[in-house]
Amino acid sequence: MSETIYLDHAATTPLDPRVLEAMLPYLSERFGNPSSIHRLGREARQALDEAREVVAGVLNASPQEIIFTSSGTEADNLALKGVAQALFLEGKGNHIITSAIEHHAVLHTCDDLERLGFQVTRLPVDGYGLVHPEVLAEAIRPETILVSIMYANNEVGTIEPIPELAEVAHQYGIYFHTDAVQAGGALSLDVETLGVDLLSLSAHKFYGPRGVGVLYVRRGVPLLPQMHGGGQERGRRSGTENVAGIVGLATALRLAQEEREAYNAHCLRLRDRLIAGILERIPSARLNGHPIRRLPNNAHFCFEHVDGESILVGLDQQGICASGGSACTAGALEPSHVLIAMGVPPEVARGAVRFTVGRQNTPEQIERVLDLLHRIIERMTRA
Repeated sequence: MSETIYLDHAATTPLDPRVLEAMLPYLSERFGNPSSIHRLGREARQALDEAREVVAGVLNASPQEIIFTSSGTEADNLALKGVAQALFLEGKGNHIITSAIEHHAVLHTCDDLERLGFQVTRLPVDGYGLVHPEVLAEAIRPETILVSIMYANNEVGTIEPIPELAEVAHQYGIYFHTDAVQAGGALSLDVETLGVDLLSLSAHKFYGPRGVGVLYVRRGVPLLPQMHGGGQERGRRSGTENVAGIVGLATALRLAQEEREAYNAHCLRLRDRLIAGILERIPSARLNGHPIRRLPNNAHFCFEHVDGESILVGLDQQGICASGGSACTAGALEPSHVLIAMGVPPEVARGAVRFTVGRQNTPEQIERVLDLLHRIIERMTRA
């Protein structure tokens, strides 16, 4: 069997062996509950506190502003529902602004809030997937209480102008949340530079474990808990903490930020070769997302007159792992909501394929992918 070439790092990343090593003691002998007062509990509490300090350091935040969750999805839910409900109860308003290209963790949460009586505006984007600050400013109303715009798009890789967007929101006294799940391993997460009030992360996007995430909440931002129980995480997210996962998240985040420059340079070389090779060899290829303001590992294409799922099957048969877009909507019959919002015709959007490179990929693998992809599409267009 041929070598497996994994080009789906936007969906999930392999666990870094150094992260696993840091986690192992808390999966075995250091198994205590951090709420217990005995020695094993105190050891777990110390690990939890140290992990919180590491995450806070990376985000340029205070440890008290860090909430550990079960995922990026839960972090998004807690941010939107927690702030919206708290402000509504204070009589501040009921209007939320987001974008049309958000991850479903945000869009479906907004749908749910609408069912509860909130009003939601979904901002349009341009052909590159960018949200423009002036468009945000025009959408703000007296009853607007929260804006949520993603840092980098999980499908096409476009990086949004978060500092400028957050500044617009703050001019009107509105809180700003960003889903930074795709940005965690590639971009700066300094919340002061970004100017955000809330920020979501998920460990498995930057070589950490699945099942653990983070929500940063700036001190003073009202937040209504969505999980009730034992009052963990300063009463903002009840449930016994996943100490091993949290230690893994903190370790992975620290390593990702320490090695970010070298990692991005590696990914850029591979990504740019992939983009250039596809555009050279396949005339029907269309690059999606911003050509410059994009994640360093993302190459997202539409191939006209062919079905993206069929391309993925052909690649998989050759040991190449890619995706059609968000892993959370894999198998959906409808074309990507991101591409439709960007103005891509539905018949073209159905030919979407996303390649996201990572740490273990090599130039030789990219050349093999280019060769096989060209053959697969050539065969499909002849059929």
